Amino acid sequence: MNRENFDPFGRLLDQDRALVILREAVAGADDGELFLERSVGETLVFDDGRLRNSSYTADQGFGLRAVRGEVTGYAHSTEISELSLKRAAQTARLAVGDAGGALADPSPMTVTPLYPAIDPAEGIAFATRIALLREIDDYARASDPRVVQVSVSLASAVQEVFILRPEGGLVSDIRPMARLNVSVIVENNDRRESGSHGGGGRVSLTGLMDPAHWKPAVDEALRIALVNLRSVAAPAGVMDVVLGSGWPGILLHEAVGHGLEGDFNRKKASAFAGLMGQRVAAPGVTVVDDGTIPDRRGSISVDDEGTPPARNVLIEDGILVGYMQDRQNARLMGVAPTGNGRRESFAHAPMPRMTNTYMPSGDADPAAILADLKDGIYAVGFGGGQVDITNGKFVFSCTEAYRVKNGIVGDPIRGATLIGDGATALQQVRAIGNDMRLDPGIGNCGKQGQWVPVGVGQPTLMIGGLTVGGSAA
Repeated sequence: MNRENFDPFGRLLDQDRALVILREAVAGADDGELFLERSVGETLVFDDGRLRNSSYTADQGFGLRAVRGEVTGYAHSTEISELSLKRAAQTARLAVGDAGGALADPSPMTVTPLYPAIDPAEGIAFATRIALLREIDDYARASDPRVVQVSVSLASAVQEVFILRPEGGLVSDIRPMARLNVSVIVENNDRRESGSHGGGGRVSLTGLMDPAHWKPAVDEALRIALVNLRSVAAPAGVMDVVLGSGWPGILLHEAVGHGLEGDFNRKKASAFAGLMGQRVAAPGVTVVDDGTIPDRRGSISVDDEGTPPARNVLIEDGILVGYMQDRQNARLMGVAPTGNGRRESFAHAPMPRMTNTYMPSGDADPAAILADLKDGIYAVGFGGGQVDITNGKFVFSCTEAYRVKNGIVGDPIRGATLIGDGATALQQVRAIGNDMRLDPGIGNCGKQGQWVPVGVGQPTLMIGGLTVGGSAA
């Protein structure tokens, strides 16, 4: 992806004129901003021994927002010009009207780079990437004769944004993203199972294309597939569950994290609404959302309203101490924004969203946690899940899990689902390991039709009394 740096004020707009139009749009409003973006991305999919898909996307445009109270006026366009900006300003004003108001305090408008300002695919020839995918395919098939299908994807993207605020502050950010994913299918005695693994972050493709990265990814995908190949039917019933470290934090993200976003709590639509300062989890349980971790998939050098990210403690030693906030919900709740105002693109208004959400380590030995599990399951991999934000009820499917009896890890199981609610699960945490890990860089989060990259993480955890759905053993 060879491209010039995105410079909307250098080539497409006069910054002073854009500021005048923005100020006219937010006159009498509480807040607003002009968000300009250009994004480009490429994805290659190598499947069944051949290149199956090669896609390239490119988009640019702006979104202009005016906010008054709970009302948002938003207009966007793919044409970055003064005429389009004037039309957008007129549209945004229709929502907020002419009522007098005072603009909220400005954001600090400082940017501390957390990742390199690069195009992840810069300097890497298309043919070189295809050759890598073929090499990965060959390696996977040669690793085990039971491998019958391999799928490899290599994706890169860069998002360039400028945020202009009514007080005149301007910030910009170049956000790279790269990811490699491997999926294998194995077959034995007419039974087929699959396994996948991958990762990435706000980094160059170069590191992901190193054999030191992709060979372990292939090995892990194959290991999971072979584990599933010998799995037995999952049990069903209420039992204790040990969750592995790292990616199983997706359960924390979904079942708890969304319920700690400011908009749900302001509207009293969250199971955690009105509980600030109260105990919502077992002692020792701390939950953090941190957008400042270098190079991580969920990190942002500045959020999509121009606010710097932060390490926000949400639950501390079991006590609810904070929510994730964008500017609008923070103002309406009488608190400070936390740098969690995010949007999928210029075509979307920002809202409170997670970045990297995790539970820090405790002091328990993970092996001792498993040894204390008398009758339950050990879940180390998860697929899809569903969560009801209003009550925190969740259903998650396990992609790798094991039966455990008297502390002994037994057969892998298939078809297991974990059923419960986030608030109760937090209260039933019985042990917290000392092995916190973040996921390998694969998370995407959906909310109200918008998708953004995120990170999750946790240490090994024991949770008592979860419902396990499956087939009777």
